[in-house]
Parts: sequence; C-alpha cells; structure tokens
Amino acid sequence: MKEFFRTFSAMIELELRRLKHDRTEIYSRAVQPILWLVVYGPIMGSVRAIPTGNIPYTDFITPGVLIQSTTFISIFYGLTIVWERESGILKKLLVTPAPRYATVIGRSMASGIRAIFQALIIVPVALIIGVKFLPNPLYFILAFLIIFFSSGGFAAISILVASFMKTRERFMGIGQAITMPLFFASNALYPVKMMPLALQYFANVNPMSYVVDAVRSLMISGDLSNLWLDILAITIFDVTVFLLASISFKKIIE
Repeated sequence: MKEFFRTFSAMIELELRRLKHDRTEIYSRAVQPILWLVVYGPIMGSVRAIPTGNIPYTDFITPGVLIQSTTFISIFYGLTIVWERESGILKKLLVTPAPRYATVIGRSMASGIRAIFQALIIVPVALIIGVKFLPNPLYFILAFLIIFFSSGGFAAISILVASFMKTRERFMGIGQAITMPLFFASNALYPVKMMPLALQYFANVNPMSYVVDAVRSLMISGDLSNLWLDILAITIFDVTVFLLASISFKKIIE
C-alpha cells in the first residue's frame, strides 16, 4: 500500500510539472465547451423545445458540457501513453518496483488534474454569461471530486485502447469515436426520456450519464435524491476500467 501511494503521488506530481511548463492544451481545449455555452445554449434555450423543468437551458447543459470537455481530455490522455511507449519511457517504468496496477491508476488519475484545471476555466465563463450555480462550497468540492475520479476512469479507457493502437493517428480516430457517442447518448444536452428507446437503454449504462447527473444535482438543481446511485455507478465504472487497463498494461509495454 505504501508503494502504491508513492507511485500515485509521483504520477500526480509529474502531471503538475507538465502543466506548470505547458498549459497550452488546457486553454485550447476550453474553446469548444465555451462555444457550447455561449452560442449553442442561448440559441436552443430560446427555442424552448427541450423540457428542462424550471432550469434555464444553458444552466441545464453546463454540467454536461463541463463533463464532456474533461472526458475529452481524459480519453485523449492515451496519446501520451502511445508516445511514451514509442520513446521507451514505459519500458523504464516496468523495471521499477512499483506495482503495475499502481502505475496504471496513477497515470489515469493524473488526467484528473488536467480535468480540474479545465473545469476551473469553464466555471468562471459560465458565471459570466449568467449560469446560476448553487451557492454551496461543499457541493462544489464534491462535484470537483466526482470530476476528478470519473476523469481517471475515462483515462483508464484510453490506456486500454492504447494497448491495441500502435500509432497516435489511429488512436485519435478511436478516441473521437468513443467520446462523441458517450456525449450525445447521455443526459448532457437533453433529458434521457426524450431519446428513442434504444438510446435510453444505452444512456442508462453510459457512465457519462451518471457523472453528469451527479454534477448537475450538486451544481445546478440541488436534487440529491439520486446522488448515491450516481456515485455507486461511477465507483463501479472506475474499478472495472482500472482492472481492465491494469491487465492490458503488459500489452502496452510489448
């Protein structure tokens, strides 16, 4: 356990050092979610075709856009893994005494650091355009913790995918094919009940739906009735993908 936390801390520190020296990716990836909030939200809100209860449409999609942007970062975190495999860095990690699962979880959770910084850019922009967040610091802290841990799960998916991809170009295509269906077949932009029945079934097993629902309840709606279920689903998702990614880690090295 001591070795696990040492490895975990080292991976988090490595990511913080990377962000300290180069924050360009964080800023550039914030452009798309900001456009969703500034352009798409007000336009669709004026149409009033999507039932969001008493929540303004831009407020409703803010958690979904936030999770989509952080998930995008996490899914494409696997590009770093592919590059490190090509450069031989991962082989060096293999000869260290750190447990393989600790390396995988540490690398996955390091993406949560980038996700938090991304959220810290998007939330102020949302405030500027008039999104009304719940004024509860504890809720915000819990929401950011959920973003952090769920980002680790999505990054573990990228490690799993990276075990089958030999080039970064192939990984880019697969990453896009994963991210967009997760986003559009979730409750990020519209209630699940509006979807065709087949998509509703998918949305109910889509991990992004539970992450969005948890963050929306903590930041926007204040309805915490399903929060325990959301956290349970996120925990099961993280444990499952961490296990699968740890198993596939040997193939990444090879």
